[in-house]
Amino acid sequence: MIPIMRTAATLLALLVATACWADSTQEHVHNASHGVMPFDMAKTLHIFVMNDQGGVQKVVAREGAGPEQADLIRQHLRHEADAFGKGNFGDPEHLHGDSMPGLAEIKAAADKIQVTYSELPDGAEITFKAADLHTITAIHRWFGAQLSEHGADAKAE
Repeated sequence: MIPIMRTAATLLALLVATACWADSTQEHVHNASHGVMPFDMAKTLHIFVMNDQGGVQKVVAREGAGPEQADLIRQHLRHEADAFGKGNFGDPEHLHGDSMPGLAEIKAAADKIQVTYSELPDGAEITFKAADLHTITAIHRWFGAQLSEHGADAKAE
């Protein structure tokens, strides 16, 4: 549990350190997201849950967004879970850049990460599970970078 707390502290420091450039990065990610994601970022929310096995990335439709957004979320996350399970992280690389924290480590350890897709009433989620601390920490770093870059379109739980 202690390494998880260190990871959380490191992510908080990363978020604070990047605050000065976050606005332009967040605007870029929000505006460029349509080239990677079929749903409307303004009508959806990315939720990142870090845990001691890796984490869960949820995308849900905001209240009043309508059922079409949930369907688009499911379509996209089903595709992403399949790609991630094969070690293909091309969409996050395209949107966030190939130097985002944790990404190189995750790609290198893709065969050590169990990736599963699940539907939610208002969207879907992808669960990332790993057994070794190095890979779990990489997943946490990757989640932290996405939290920072998605800005108001994301939150941690």
